[in-house]
Amino acid sequence: MSEKTNTPQQPAINIEISEEVAEGTYSNLAIISHSNAEFVVDFIRMMPNVPKAKVKSRIVLTPQHAKRLLAALRDNVNKYEMQFGKIDEPDQPLPPMNFGTPTAQA
Repeated sequence: MSEKTNTPQQPAINIEISEEVAEGTYSNLAIISHSNAEFVVDFIRMMPNVPKAKVKSRIVLTPQHAKRLLAALRDNVNKYEMQFGKIDEPDQPLPPMNFGTPTAQA
């Protein structure tokens, strides 16, 4: 005779997104810092031949959520590479400030 286990089910979550947020914000650099209570991820957009960059978005996470995000990113990168091929990593840790383009002149 089999036993039925009563496992509580998670309620469904209705997640909404505004049009502005759905457009996304482009970032080509992220800086991550942390304290004992939180991780802070600053998303930055660097532009060619502009020595100054601005933080476009800041996300603050608990350490537990940061670890779950790391696992989710790792899983998604693995799935991406299985579908589209290996993502090449540049030799440089940061993108060059001029992006390999000639200096603009007016």
